[in-house]
Amino acid sequence: MARRIHTANVKERDLDGSPVNASDSVLKILHERPDECAYETLTRRQKIILGVALIALATLAVLQLYWLLLVINALVITFYIVHSTYKFWLVWRSLEHKRELTFSAEELAALDPDKLPTYTILLPLYREAAVLPSLVASLTKLDYPTHKLTIMLLIEEDDEETRQTCSNLELPAHFLPIIVPHSLPKTKPKACNYGLYACNSDLLVIYDAEDRPEPDQLKKAAAAFAQLPDDVVCLQAKLNYYNQRHNLLTRWFTAEYSVWFDLFLPGLTSTRAPIPLGGTSNHFRVAVLKDLGGWDPFNVTEDCDLGVRMHKHGYHTAMIDSTTWEEANGELFSWLRQRSRWVKGYMQTYLVHTRYPLQLLRQLGHADHFSFQMTIGGSILCFLVNPIYWLMTITWFTMQPEIISAMFPPVIFALGSLCLFVGNFVFVYLSVAGCANRGYYDLVKYAVLTPVYWLLMSIGAYKALAQLITHPHYWEKTDHGQFGGSKGVSVE
Repeated sequence: MARRIHTANVKERDLDGSPVNASDSVLKILHERPDECAYETLTRRQKIILGVALIALATLAVLQLYWLLLVINALVITFYIVHSTYKFWLVWRSLEHKRELTFSAEELAALDPDKLPTYTILLPLYREAAVLPSLVASLTKLDYPTHKLTIMLLIEEDDEETRQTCSNLELPAHFLPIIVPHSLPKTKPKACNYGLYACNSDLLVIYDAEDRPEPDQLKKAAAAFAQLPDDVVCLQAKLNYYNQRHNLLTRWFTAEYSVWFDLFLPGLTSTRAPIPLGGTSNHFRVAVLKDLGGWDPFNVTEDCDLGVRMHKHGYHTAMIDSTTWEEANGELFSWLRQRSRWVKGYMQTYLVHTRYPLQLLRQLGHADHFSFQMTIGGSILCFLVNPIYWLMTITWFTMQPEIISAMFPPVIFALGSLCLFVGNFVFVYLSVAGCANRGYYDLVKYAVLTPVYWLLMSIGAYKALAQLITHPHYWEKTDHGQFGGSKGVSVE
């Protein structure tokens, strides 16, 4: 017999017997930590500072346009050099020495099932009827005692198709379908918070609908938490794609993920800097996550925001050597929608955490503050500024206008040339290194063409900037199951 889905108020049965109020999952962080919530894109103070800065720039443009452009150009080029050097250094740390926590099969087999912590898996589902059966089949392969495991299927109230599909499935006893009441914003973090406050387990992990985690991932995370200090409250597993060779876009996407999760993030965690978490396969200590207020439902990259927020409160993240396989978005316009949401969320995160710059500096310390600026702020700036410099380069080589020549006196020209040739080479090299490190040697030739992929990123970034102004909390849904799901992909 199919399992009954719990209704909107969840009062008939929560895991700990207490009712969950839908508004709590939306408003907790807004009420308790408003300065850390993206409900307001810009605070009044930030609007005043931005207005004064724009007036000052406009005045300087009228009075001293040449010197203004020269100084901005010098600052941007200097930033490029520092940013490139920092990212290369982090990747080098990963290549030099493995930074993830690893466990052998023998170590995992030696774990006593009765002594393992209780675990909850949160699965936010919206319009995921097509992939739900394969998702359930994949999660039943997880190697974790089912009497210690609860899998919450968080289904939106207005998603009739997914609700019906779920009702028709023969779900194992440790699967718990829960209806998330309709409320705004309709975002993944809102749904996750709804599940969080019904959760009374020791540990918790989030997976997306198309995810195929390696079967031993939960055991690896449990073993890692057991040996790590209490201030490490989050573990990030690696993410990669099972349809990496579908087309050129999925090949580039795979190269990007291979650098980010296999090389960049392990290097970043080794410095104990703030970590922009991936949106899935984040494992948490539940008690601390609840104390922090869960996820910000108004931030469309709630993962990135939470990684920074945890660090501000004295907590840290580590990485485990386990991969969750996902579906790479291989349709251009769908990819642009997804990318614009990610960049918009980075913008929200940056604006939220820089509301009080001096306080942020005190909370993070100089080294971690620098890392935050490079990782979050630097990524945004690169996406937005890259097309401007590409256009300037093309214009200079084709027409050599005097205004561009004047902006590049000898010293700045030398630094700019360093960025153009060495800096771009470094980032292409990182894409190649990511593919080679994963054993995707056939993707190396496509990684060489990643500058075209960077252009797509910049298009997504400008779309994100426009949407930050017009629809800051709008969640652009990524449709899954476009490429036949994970058929033929083994995660065993």
